[in-house]
Parts: sequence; structure tokens; C-alpha cells
Amino acid sequence: MYYFKTIIIGVWLSFAAIYTQAQVSSDTSKKLPFYISQLKKLDAEELKDKKEGTSLTGLPRFSSDPLNGLGYGFEGALLFNGKRSDPFYEYTPYRSKLGIDASNTSRSERKLAFNYDHPYFLNSKWRFRGEVAYENNPNLVYFGVDNKSLNTLDKISAADGVPSTPFIGKNYESYINSLPETYKKYNGYTKEEYIVNLSGEYSIFDSRMRILAGYEIAWMNITTSPNSRLQKDLNEHKIIGLGKSIVTFIQSGIVWDTRNFESDPDKGIYAEITNELSSKALGSHYNCDKVFLQYMLYKKILPKILRKTILASRFGIGYTFGNAPFFEYQDEWASQGSIEGLGGSNTLRGYKQSRFLDRGMYFLNIELRSRFAQTDILKQHLAFSIVPFLDAGSVYNKIADLTNTIKYSEGLGLRIAWNISTILRFDYAISKEDKQFFFTFNHCF
Repeated sequence: MYYFKTIIIGVWLSFAAIYTQAQVSSDTSKKLPFYISQLKKLDAEELKDKKEGTSLTGLPRFSSDPLNGLGYGFEGALLFNGKRSDPFYEYTPYRSKLGIDASNTSRSERKLAFNYDHPYFLNSKWRFRGEVAYENNPNLVYFGVDNKSLNTLDKISAADGVPSTPFIGKNYESYINSLPETYKKYNGYTKEEYIVNLSGEYSIFDSRMRILAGYEIAWMNITTSPNSRLQKDLNEHKIIGLGKSIVTFIQSGIVWDTRNFESDPDKGIYAEITNELSSKALGSHYNCDKVFLQYMLYKKILPKILRKTILASRFGIGYTFGNAPFFEYQDEWASQGSIEGLGGSNTLRGYKQSRFLDRGMYFLNIELRSRFAQTDILKQHLAFSIVPFLDAGSVYNKIADLTNTIKYSEGLGLRIAWNISTILRFDYAISKEDKQFFFTFNHCF
């Protein structure tokens, strides 16, 4: 599999180089310190609505998540947009951003995170990102680390030999209600995590490509009940990672990005391949290696007829090699932030967070983002879009498993673009197993 990974990276670099030679323009800009592809320039509508100077976008956080319950706190960002005379003003969502997320939920999930993002740092080709965060989540689920997790809940219950009362249907609520009180946490565990993540990106080929490098360190504490599925798999040597541990990663990657506005794009592509290497020589408790590839496409539909309707799609696939803790199977590193597991608000929205788990996972998301209204309220610009969506995905351990059962979910969402750079997302998703509602910030992709 290591040779396979090397071949993928080599092909990716070759394709990017060939494509770039065909696309590079000879134009130069008198304002910019270096040329940036016109593909990256904001559309006239976004540019008109972009606010000069410094702005604060944030809300008291009232979230809803099927596992963690009702949430409250604050999430927002301090945006430094600069002036229209700034040479980068037309090419960036902001010059820099400082974000905060502080929340608690009715089911005792706690989170405090600070993040920073600075494109074109000091007018250079460098972009720096950083995050410092703490999270304590007692509501995570675990249904095994093989393709058996793809079974319906009634089959999983029977195979595990869990004492339960017969339940009708195959939905999550019926399954949980069928368990006796002593087994209510059979599929649950708690994660406490302190994490620091730092990364830098260098732009080449007129800012259409970025080379990534980063470092991450996390202090983990995974606990569970004595009669849980997680403890059972640990005792049978199927997994590692329970208890306290330190995980460090050296991160690298390549991004091809022609989106015109990364916070809310309406055209362009985004493609990346990333790698995370963890080694005991670097202070980690584990030796493992992770590869992730994803591709996104954004295209306007009938722009002369429809006001603003965007077809957005994403495909992602990842795999974890080596002696990795189970919780790393569900964490794929991307330049814009981690993607956590198959299931939940960012991959397969009709299923619980990380409901399906194995060394590898892949997923497909399709959204039709159709703007139907926009207005200004108290000098704040708001744009509203309706978003029907379809999600699909599966998990695998080896290449032959790619034909495993594919899970699907569908739903309807609402997006509110606040001063164009902050996206409020409301999603209601349905699958054969569950119905879920999410309220959070940022597009799914």
C-alpha cells in the first residue's frame, strides 16, 4: 500500500504540472506583488457585499446535534478585511481571521477552540493556520472497526450477543431503547482531548496550487464502561487506543484550488491529497501513516435564468496504515480542517457521528445551493439559500472491500451567508436508520 500511495502522489504532481503549463497566463498585475489567477477573483456580487475594515460575525450558539443534544455558547470570528485599495482585497475572503468556539451541551459535551487563518501573510505567498482546542465529549459511538459495522442495527445487536428486547424496525432510537439499563452505554465512549495544530501553505502556479506542511500534537484520554463494545474489542486485541496517550503528526499535502471564493464558492474546483505521519521517534505513542484525497466541484446552473444556483459536489477517500489507535481511523486531515468519521454533520448526515468505522472510508456529497433572497439588516448583509442534498459512503479495510454496502442519506438545508464570509448552516437529513437535524457554521464542504 505504501507503493500505491507513492504512485498516487507522483501522478498527482505530474497532472498538476502539465495542467498548469497549459493554463498559466502571461498577464501581470500592477497592483499585486505577484500574479494571481483571475479564476481566484471574487465575482462582482460578492465583491459588492464584502465589508471593508474589521468586522465581528458571531452568535450566541444555540446548536442541535442528535448525539450531544441542545448546545449553548458562542461561536464567531473577528475578520480583518482591509480596504478596497488593498491589492489582495478582490482575491481573498479576508486578510486574516481569528475564530472562537466555546460551547456546552445538554449532554455535557464541552468545547473551547481558538483558530487563526492568514492568507498571503505579509503580502507573501505563504498562508498560515493554527488551532488550539480542548474538547470533552461523553457521547461518541462505536460499532466496531470492520465492515460488520455496516450491518443494520438489528443484525449488530444479534451478532454481539447483547441482551436486548426485540425491536421493530432498524432505527437508532429503537435499538437504544431495546438495551437494558446496564447496557445503555454499550456502544458509547468518552473522549477528552487537548490539541495544537499548526500549518503553513505556499502558493505556486498563480495561487492555483498550494504545498502544505504542518504539525499536530494531541493529548488524548479515551474512557468507556467495562461492558462496552469498545472494551470488548480491546480485550480481544482488535483495537488499541483506550486510555491516555499522545499522538503527534507531521503533515504534508498538495492542493489544487481554482475556487473564486472559498467561504461560499460558486465556481471552480478544489482537489487535495494529504499525508499524516506519526512516529514514536517524534514523541507519539504510535507508528502509523494516513493518506486522504478529496475532490470538490462547484458549477453555476443556468446562470442567465436562475438567480444564483450552484451545483456543489465532493468525493473523499482515506486510509490509515500501521499501528494506529482506533480513533484515528475516523479522522481525516484536510487543509481546511479535519473530517471526523463516516456519519454526522460533515459526511453522511443521516447517520450518527462515526457510525461506520474501518481503516478506510469514502464518501460522496451532492448539494444544490439555490439562493432565493438577500437583504441588509442593521448594515449586515444576509443571503438565503435552500439546499437539497444527497450523501453516500462506506468503509473498507482492503481494496476488495470497496464494493461493501454503500449507505445513503438525503435531506434539505438552509444556508444564511452573513457578510458573505460567515455561513450559517441548518440541515435536516433522513436515512433508513435515523432522522437528524444540525445547526452549525460553514458549508459541509
